[in-house]
Amino acid sequence: MNIVRHKGLTICELPLHGGLLGGDLTGPDLIGEAYEADPDIIVVPISRLAPGFLDLSTRIAGEVFQKMEQYGRRLVIQGDIAKEVAASKALHDFVYETNRRGHHLFVPDHESLIARLG
Repeated sequence: MNIVRHKGLTICELPLHGGLLGGDLTGPDLIGEAYEADPDIIVVPISRLAPGFLDLSTRIAGEVFQKMEQYGRRLVIQGDIAKEVAASKALHDFVYETNRRGHHLFVPDHESLIARLG
């Protein structure tokens, strides 16, 4: 786990390998994994997403984002999901709206996250 501090925010970046978010790792589990760092933002690489996470009909993503919000944490999904977004209007709209609101984010890489945070 990598901890980064940026403009007063504590960002916890999960490693590329480990439990899958939306599979064996739930929103509360994710918060527990990062608990010691007391992060404002938890960054999950796409390699840590359970199959079906980006298929909105499974409702996995919505449930995870909702739990993160309930616990007062921001979730960032980091990695290239352009192919999945291009293949699904629902996912395209979800990613667009999520990024427009800006509380939770989908970003292609760390540099994009830092740029979004200002």
